[in-house]
Amino acid sequence: MSPSQQERRTETIGKLLDAAISSLCEKGYAGTTVSEIVTRAGVSSGALFRHFDTRLDIVVAAADEVRRRQFVEFREGLSAFGNASVEHCLTLLRAACRAPINGAWYELLTAARSDGELRERLRPFTIRYHEEISQLARTLPIAGMIDAEHLETVIFTVVHLLDGEALAAVVHPQPEQEAARLKMIAHLLRGGTVLSLTEAG
Repeated sequence: MSPSQQERRTETIGKLLDAAISSLCEKGYAGTTVSEIVTRAGVSSGALFRHFDTRLDIVVAAADEVRRRQFVEFREGLSAFGNASVEHCLTLLRAACRAPINGAWYELLTAARSDGELRERLRPFTIRYHEEISQLARTLPIAGMIDAEHLETVIFTVVHLLDGEALAAVVHPQPEQEAARLKMIAHLLRGGTVLSLTEAG
């Protein structure tokens, strides 16, 4: 494959993935049809099927692209902070959960509850995704504060809490609680208690 062919291939795949992600966010899983994807991408259905065997293949690839972008942005955010504090890490994690592209991931998780084929395809991907989160967590300031045996449980408790917050905020935003919630999480991660936080506040 010549350089120009490779460039065209990369460009087409990029357009298709962008289109699939935006469609998942705006139209949902059921509405992310091949027709919707190729229309948004400005390519033919033949072009899609030259790179992806099925609709499900491009949907899973879109999920992986969301994962890749999230990690790039998180690491860039960390480098911008220098010696990132627990609060900085929590702020970046909340931003990742609330990022528009993460809506595609939430949509797929929701759809997988009732779609067995999608669930099976997402399972190995999700395991890898969580392993990568665990590996990253071990490099963060929080890692030195928590017993290694419990680090993964703590990290995913925080991740799932902020995932739930992001989903609930779509229909019931509670901005007055958001700063207090991150303050509470940071306090607990440092070994404090809810009671001591109340006394300090």
